Amino acid sequence: MKTVTKLQITKFFFFLFCSMLLFSCEAIGYYTQAAQGQLSIVFSRKNVDTLIATESFPQDLKEKFSEIKLIKEFAGTQLALPVGNNYSSYVDVKRNYMVWNVFAAPEFSMEPFTWCYPIAGCVSYRGYFSKEHALRYAKKLEDRGLDVYTGGVSAYSTLGWFDDSLTNTIINRSNTQLARLIFHELAHQVVYIPGDTTFNESFATVVELEGLRRWSESSGQGDVVGNELAGQLQRQQFVDLVTEYRDRLNTLYQSDIPDSLKRIEKDELQLSLRQEFLLLAEEWGSSGGYDSWFSGSLNNAQLSTVTSYNDLVPYFENLLAQSNGDLETFYSQVLNLAKLDEAQRIEKLRQSF
Repeated sequence: MKTVTKLQITKFFFFLFCSMLLFSCEAIGYYTQAAQGQLSIVFSRKNVDTLIATESFPQDLKEKFSEIKLIKEFAGTQLALPVGNNYSSYVDVKRNYMVWNVFAAPEFSMEPFTWCYPIAGCVSYRGYFSKEHALRYAKKLEDRGLDVYTGGVSAYSTLGWFDDSLTNTIINRSNTQLARLIFHELAHQVVYIPGDTTFNESFATVVELEGLRRWSESSGQGDVVGNELAGQLQRQQFVDLVTEYRDRLNTLYQSDIPDSLKRIEKDELQLSLRQEFLLLAEEWGSSGGYDSWFSGSLNNAQLSTVTSYNDLVPYFENLLAQSNGDLETFYSQVLNLAKLDEAQRIEKLRQSF
């Protein structure tokens, strides 16, 4: 089993206890399931080196672990990322997703509900380690007349509170996809501003893509970047399409027509969005993996999950270029930006462009 320090456990429970003092009984129940879910992962994980040395352990997973060790070494030595003991353990959580996130929005608004947490800040979802609990909470929100969407998440970062583990929910990804995930999640441990998703995700995306470029070049897989960037282009086209319809729906909701007509036009726009995606998929020659997403209701809550959190990527890329590609200098500059309030740091980023 992966060693967990007494300090980590003590900090975790002290923080949980203080949080519970601030919230209602329902909130206490929520934080209890979160604590139980996280600790079940912590105490179920096994050391990767031990598994590699275990004769009966599947050979394909051993090979995957060995490749991940090389990716981690690269992340630490070449990308100056805080690897520590992250991804040195493995746990099979016996389910397809780590957590299920519940999203909600009013029937005639594209503004999602937000929930605020002590560590992550305010975010537009509520996460559950149990799908049953997530769906139960989603039903409560639906009964209030809200648009609700529940989606599974295969990986997340504990932001340094615990050493993050490899899990069965991600282990079957390609080595390239795992490298991107590891670079991205470790970047969150360099800089993370509670409540500022766009800043956090844009920064982590730049580190992820720069890491991918350097890793592929060092491993003689230059063609990997081209393939990944093609997938990135599809992702951006998907985001642009959904954003266009979010804007159209927002215009509809702000109009003065009766709610009964808004519902009809809302249904028509959702149908049009599906049809436009089919045309886009035909252009790609595949669904790009988005067919499951488009099988959903496409309500306001679901559409709110697709946001261009990469709006600041060009500015971070420029900052990296100004650092002459020196990642440690780049990180230092970003940490200085993180000390400013949101408006100031965005202005500073744009001034440097």
